[in-house]
Amino acid sequence: MVILGVCHTLGHIYGRMNLWQEVCAGACLRQRSEVMSEEQFVPFIGVSRHKMATDGNGVTTLAAFHGCRLGCSYCLNPQCRVEDMQCLWHSPETLYEEVRADELYFLATGGGITFGGGEPLLYSDFIVRFRELCGPQWKINVETSLNVAAANVEAIADIVDAWFIDVKDLDADIYRRYTGHDNAQVIDNLSLIAGGGRAGRCVIRLPLIPGYNTDADRTSSEARLRNMGFEHFDKFNYEIP
Repeated sequence: MVILGVCHTLGHIYGRMNLWQEVCAGACLRQRSEVMSEEQFVPFIGVSRHKMATDGNGVTTLAAFHGCRLGCSYCLNPQCRVEDMQCLWHSPETLYEEVRADELYFLATGGGITFGGGEPLLYSDFIVRFRELCGPQWKINVETSLNVAAANVEAIADIVDAWFIDVKDLDADIYRRYTGHDNAQVIDNLSLIAGGGRAGRCVIRLPLIPGYNTDADRTSSEARLRNMGFEHFDKFNYEIP
């Protein structure tokens, strides 16, 4: 197993390989040539085992990728965007070998692995390969903003058991002020998932973000999402120090 450094912080809440240079800069990019071999290694900010009822059903392992396109004002895992961070490096094979120690827990509780980050859908090829290794018995969950190309969503649509989607707010102006990016791709991907009959697998996270949206804004987002076919929501308030 190839490991370069260790992450010290992993938050609770919150691709394709040809997007490497876009999401990995600084040290992670410089170190890539040192760890690449026949397997494809990608950077993680951490791997957290033995989680219960926080990142999916049963006992789960949270594997958090490094790299995210968004610039959220209150990012819960800001280390995922630190350019000179010392990352953990895994291929699908090395991560599987590490995580499979908990296979009995996964099978007994209906658990598995949750890919978070950062933005896990930037590494959809990795997730596809991981499913080939672990087989259908493990649950695979993703925690995502869905602000990625539709092809990344389509690549894993049939292998993901549960989606935890952090939409921030569906209002375009609120989203842009909070993340620094447009949310048109997010809405398109939500339609793609719902249109494929997968809305029932999704939990939509709707935060109340101080200084950015109101409860009325959140209610409006929920109504739009229900019209799209989504039924499961996680509504919470950001606690800002």
